[in-house]
Amino acid sequence: MAVTDAASLLPFAAVVLPAVSIPLLYLARTRPNVREAVTLAAAAATLVVVWFMTESATTHVAALGSVAGVAFELRADAAGLLFALLAATLWVVTSVYSIGYVRTLDEHAQTRYFASFAASVAATMGVAFAANLFTLFVFYELLTLATYPLVAHAETREARIAARKYVAYTLGGGVVALGGVLLVAVLAGTVTFDAGGLSSLAAADPTLARVAFALLVVGFGVKTAVMPLHGWLPAAMVAPTPVSGLLHAVAVVKSGVFALGRTVLYVFGPETTWDLGMGLPLAVAAAVTMVLAGVVGLRQDNLKRGLAYSTVSQLSYVALGLALATPLSVFGAFVHVVAHAFMKITLFFVAGVVAAETGVKYVSDLAGIGRRLPLTMAAFGVAAAGLIGFPLVAGFVSKFHLVLGAAASPYPVFVAAYLLAGLLKLLYFWPVVYVAFFGRRGSDGSESEHAFAPPHATDGGYAAAATWERRTLGAETTPFMLLPVLFTVGAAVALGVAPTAFPFWDLANAVVAEVFG
Repeated sequence: MAVTDAASLLPFAAVVLPAVSIPLLYLARTRPNVREAVTLAAAAATLVVVWFMTESATTHVAALGSVAGVAFELRADAAGLLFALLAATLWVVTSVYSIGYVRTLDEHAQTRYFASFAASVAATMGVAFAANLFTLFVFYELLTLATYPLVAHAETREARIAARKYVAYTLGGGVVALGGVLLVAVLAGTVTFDAGGLSSLAAADPTLARVAFALLVVGFGVKTAVMPLHGWLPAAMVAPTPVSGLLHAVAVVKSGVFALGRTVLYVFGPETTWDLGMGLPLAVAAAVTMVLAGVVGLRQDNLKRGLAYSTVSQLSYVALGLALATPLSVFGAFVHVVAHAFMKITLFFVAGVVAAETGVKYVSDLAGIGRRLPLTMAAFGVAAAGLIGFPLVAGFVSKFHLVLGAAASPYPVFVAAYLLAGLLKLLYFWPVVYVAFFGRRGSDGSESEHAFAPPHATDGGYAAAATWERRTLGAETTPFMLLPVLFTVGAAVALGVAPTAFPFWDLANAVVAEVFG
């Protein structure tokens, strides 16, 4: 792992490569094959740059000048590399999937779509490699602006309302976070991240320090979707499915929990967070969100909205691990960032395949669809099992460490929150999988005989008088969509069977070593 700092342009390159592809995408707007080749080339190049830094023996630092005396700097430490490697990997996969998706559905404004994706990844790389709160804030807000066109992509009234709601929530959260950034600068005299926290904050006025912490947590809590700050997330499900995957698995929500992690571990530090009495309120808010979002998710018939509430709950798994701030809980939190990304993006990819190939968007219309899309729905089942916490899938590994971390904390009662949230995931996902493979389709509107019809279905799990539209003949779907599904679910299984074989494991260990010594 990295042990010494070295001046380098590589963190800057990771930000610039996606950004440089944007004008090239517009130049190739009349040539779809060239445009998509540019997207794939930029994604691959970004992944190579991040991978090189991951394997390097030094910490790469890029100083980009200063604004009002505050350094604008990028630094590829362990936490940043974990987030950047995850985002870069899934950008490649999502780019392949997007090609199949936009072609299958003949999406409009495809150039704008790919350009906004590239801008979002560029901002995400900036969030990952930000060396201080100021740089993080700048890229954090740029990410909001970059993803706005993706949420509004459909250009319907519903999409415009959802996009305005998204911007209102996230920019509003950014303004609150900015107040925290400024207050930290006043109290500590610096906003540069320091593993274990800024020592000067421990000696600052406790009341003002609590205010600064609260401002940062509330501001970053919007993208972390901590209740009641989560309202934008289910509404944003009007976006195209690959965008939903970007929002839920990679860029937006993960930038929220990442910024929260920077606040707890690299600004205030675990010890100061708890000395100020701020750890327990954050832990309680996360635990309540985990459980309450799971309960609300049970009542969702729209598949993507159900997955949205699952994301709200899963993000608070990470937030709770960070709040408890034990070595095991922090390790589990960072591992879960990765595990959740691969599992959740699989579920959204599957939802996209189902919608593209059959037109089905509701759980109550899924009866028997597993026989039409066996590989696709099998991938859904495996990824769902991982989110529940079944062994041999990545979710078990991360949740095991989160539970151990909670048990080792001063408040082991939070173990119950993890277990209850897992039970709620089982109650949501098992009926979906059961209906997909064992549900019967009827045209008379009578109830299905099976006992596991979704509680939110109005017809017992039937798809009454429904006809599936088969858009891809001779196969489940185009390889551009099926292969990414198989890759991400395969990665989720590999991360569950042999987690130590992947760099994410070592990076998470390095974060713990940096923070706790």
